[in-house]
Amino acid sequence: MNADTPRPPSMSELAELRLSRRTAIAGGLATAAAAFFGVPAPAAAGAGVGTAADAVASAGHGAGRPLLGFPAVAPSTADAVKLPPGYRYQVLYPWGHPIVPSGPAFREDASNSAADQARQAGDHHDGMWFFPLRDRRSGLLCVNHEATTENLLHTGGRAAWSPEKTAKSMAAHGVSVIQVEQDRDGGWQVAESRFARRVTMTTPVEITGPAAKHSLMRTSADPEGMRVLGTLNNCASGPTPWDTYLTCEETINKYFYYGEQPPPAGSVEERYGIGSESPYPWYTTDSRFDMRTEPNEYNRFGWVVEVDPFDPTSTPKKRTALGRMEHENAVVVRGRRGEAVVYMGDDTQFDYFYKFVGAEPIAKARRAGRSPLDEGTLYVARFDEDGSGRWLPLVHGEPGLTAADGFADQAEVLIHTRLAADAVGATPMDRPEWCTVQPHTGAVYFTCTNNTARTESADAANPRLNNRFGHIMKIDENGNPSAVRFDWDIFLLAGDEASGATVPPDQAFGSPDGLWFDAVGRLWILTDGTQPQVDGADQNNQMLVADTRRGDIRRFLVGPPRCEITGITATPDGRSLFVNIQHPGDTGTPENPRASSSWPDYSPTGRPRSATIVITREDGGVVGA
Repeated sequence: MNADTPRPPSMSELAELRLSRRTAIAGGLATAAAAFFGVPAPAAAGAGVGTAADAVASAGHGAGRPLLGFPAVAPSTADAVKLPPGYRYQVLYPWGHPIVPSGPAFREDASNSAADQARQAGDHHDGMWFFPLRDRRSGLLCVNHEATTENLLHTGGRAAWSPEKTAKSMAAHGVSVIQVEQDRDGGWQVAESRFARRVTMTTPVEITGPAAKHSLMRTSADPEGMRVLGTLNNCASGPTPWDTYLTCEETINKYFYYGEQPPPAGSVEERYGIGSESPYPWYTTDSRFDMRTEPNEYNRFGWVVEVDPFDPTSTPKKRTALGRMEHENAVVVRGRRGEAVVYMGDDTQFDYFYKFVGAEPIAKARRAGRSPLDEGTLYVARFDEDGSGRWLPLVHGEPGLTAADGFADQAEVLIHTRLAADAVGATPMDRPEWCTVQPHTGAVYFTCTNNTARTESADAANPRLNNRFGHIMKIDENGNPSAVRFDWDIFLLAGDEASGATVPPDQAFGSPDGLWFDAVGRLWILTDGTQPQVDGADQNNQMLVADTRRGDIRRFLVGPPRCEITGITATPDGRSLFVNIQHPGDTGTPENPRASSSWPDYSPTGRPRSATIVITREDGGVVGA
């Protein structure tokens, strides 16, 4: 840091500025102050608890009782899934599992064809959602498949790349829609179903909203800019109030080849992370991923995609009014007028947190045959030092977003969302990822996973330099999701004692990523990245649960080595919890696929597999209670 660089605030100054009203979660769970977490306010309009919460509350969890009823799990480096006593898990849907029982079986040597893979579970399970069917024992489970570990996906790994390997890799991306059923003994199975399908990189997808037909969306294969093949890097997700599934395209930059030289400094391509190399060699067999041939193809990815799980013949839709970025997840609530309000994070160092507010009530749009997500205003968040904040509209014609500023129209504002957010002065965050909305209060929580590139300038909303462990933010819109102003605070600082964390040392964790409130208000925190060390070794990624009213946080699950804990949803009664274990043992090679993990099969001739697990209590009770 040179002498002209402003001195970042010290930790003590930041603590005085933003955490003076808080009592850190330290010194044991019993002494943590509920004031740190916030006490629920009356329910916001349109943000009622609903039938799921009613069902769980009837199991014996009144508003004043503790929400957590399990002993904390110890940190682990074992090749296993660790749960509290009295809990069990079942591997339900691992990579390669057929989407219906009659489909192609998984081959342990990874010799399944691309055609097989298109009818099997994809790789790198991430966000998901459970849509109940006729009763609590049956439902549709939508599962994202974010990426692939190519050295494990193919028998020979990345060597001798071919069109068949490209096709198989593409088929392992996207979304699964499967039907799952619970038997009388409490076990879950994938069932035969007319709803079952895969959405992959060859599935036709419609482009809707302001960017549809725009010149920047047109390619030689689609000169109208209306239809694209596939969805990729499907990270997290969210359900809509009208029972559809939103799957979010995240790290699109690594799939496209720009050329031997990187994009020019300051270019749109650089801002979206396009480099001179692509870790996915798809471009060698499919020219649409070679930007020298198809410079606009990458504009057609990085969107929120809507899938109707109840209509297997429907065409998925890319909803461009929600902006183009590295979408993590999308949380939909109803605004004051009944319109759709969608919260979203852009998972990159120094990028932003967003909100979309629909132009009309959901019911009115749907009666007229319009999508509630195709018209409205996209906003980006600015976090001020005094704990207030403002949603800045990304609307063509606003200051900084005119033709003179390089934005020809509203479609270009949305296609180049990051540049638009730069132009209006949004607050750069430490990798804003998952978000979730608290029952009863409507408060919005979102994770800032980490940011080791923050080396010179901390601020109140991102208070640590070299932020290895991340933090969680809280936004309070005072019961009005459509508001343009809000209050904010830091919910917790993750990490260990040495990093200034505000969690008990025995519950230390890092890199909060997934985040979800269940129906009664338990906050589930899932991690992906650097964890505090245990006996000199980084512990495996984990999942914790917080009772935000009482200042109680406990480790609930630890996964196998090299995995990410992600994707969480539950049955309406809260007695079955679905969680994804992503890319365990991803350092495996074709010669030694089990180099770092053998989970979940532990087969001497197999390989590690991403998988959806389902967690239940041995006594049949509510998970976490």
